[in-house]
Amino acid sequence: MTTPPIRELTDRARDVFRMVVESYIDTGAPVGSRTIAQISGLNLSPASIRNVMQDLEELGLLAAPHTSAGRMPTETGLRLFVDGMMQASEPSVEERAAIERNAAEHGPVEAALANTTAALSGLSACAGLVLVPKAEPVLRQFGFVPLSRDRALAVLVGEDGSVENRVVELPGMDPAALQRAANYLTGTFGGFTLSQARARVERELGQQRAALDSAAAALVARGLAVWSEDGGRRPVLIVRGQARLIDTAATEDLDKVSRLLDELEGQEEIARLLDSAREGEATRIFIGSENKLFALSGSSVIAKPVRALDGRVVGVVGVIGPTRLNYARVVPMVDFTAATLARLLT
Repeated sequence: MTTPPIRELTDRARDVFRMVVESYIDTGAPVGSRTIAQISGLNLSPASIRNVMQDLEELGLLAAPHTSAGRMPTETGLRLFVDGMMQASEPSVEERAAIERNAAEHGPVEAALANTTAALSGLSACAGLVLVPKAEPVLRQFGFVPLSRDRALAVLVGEDGSVENRVVELPGMDPAALQRAANYLTGTFGGFTLSQARARVERELGQQRAALDSAAAALVARGLAVWSEDGGRRPVLIVRGQARLIDTAATEDLDKVSRLLDELEGQEEIARLLDSAREGEATRIFIGSENKLFALSGSSVIAKPVRALDGRVVGVVGVIGPTRLNYARVVPMVDFTAATLARLLT
């Protein structure tokens, strides 16, 4: 059955539908006709409201979870409400200040991102997410450790004290060449980022100006290439506030909560989902089964690209919560967080 656009509903149906959705978002419980009659001011009897709710159910906008219970919006109904009826509520001065304060904290950028994500989680009562490209380490020391005849462990120490390593395939390598390559990288490229080091190595090797024999030169080029390619494929994903997903209205369905927490462990899948929000300017809203990753747990995702002043996408920020989350309040909050992170990341 094709869902009608909101303008094709009668005024009475729109009013009843809106009140059911807003009450459900507020309480998490199915809404009965008597409740609507008491709070609506529509001057309709419970019987008349029941008839309207039945019509909305036949349109696929409402559903009755139990025979004698009230109605609750379906995912289709929530989508219609978000797209056609929602009235956004801008973050308060206090909420804006909390987000900005966490983004402005001194220290590594990753810490500021984590703090801002935690603030968004606390204010929205959802799990907060941010996805940004992995920051390039600045080289301080580089080494190779032989593992076998054809493999070595490339070890990079950054100026910030971070240590990363990768296994590099090096058929027929010479242990002495490993040491020469490590000495060359450490002595020549201290203070360089990986992309800067790689560009200079390629230029010098191409011009045959590097003080290296062919074996060591191949090691240098291969080691930097592995790191640069791998770093570009591994964005940083920060998730905060998973415990907030254990919604008090959903404690009767612990299996669903457990599935959602399990889904959050699949960081590569979450990264792909957030990455799909990079296209376009607007905030993306995925409700329930609209995204395959969280279809089993019936959760919603709100995501917004973080754009630099020149229009480049430098990250994605968002939240994950129950389908009954307060979209009118959370969507503007995600928008504001994206704007705040844009200033932090550019």
